[in-house]
Amino acid sequence: MAALMDDVRTEALFVSDLQRSQEPTAELIREAVLAMVDRLGERRCAELVAQEFGEHPDCAPSRMRWARSAVLVAFA
Repeated sequence: MAALMDDVRTEALFVSDLQRSQEPTAELIREAVLAMVDRLGERRCAELVAQEFGEHPDCAPSRMRWARSAVLVAFA
């Protein structure tokens, strides 16, 4: 169950406006994740991730790696 939550959180952070270059704190990451899930829902976050991978296959993987690591730290 925890892995599933991490997946949802990662997708939500991925589709958020938060950028790695902003060097966001764990608190900002948690806020961004919760805001995106509240606003879009889990399914829409997943849909937007798929869309980004289709439209930007060159940069989507690195954003996903950042989102995953950021979520693991912020929600540890």
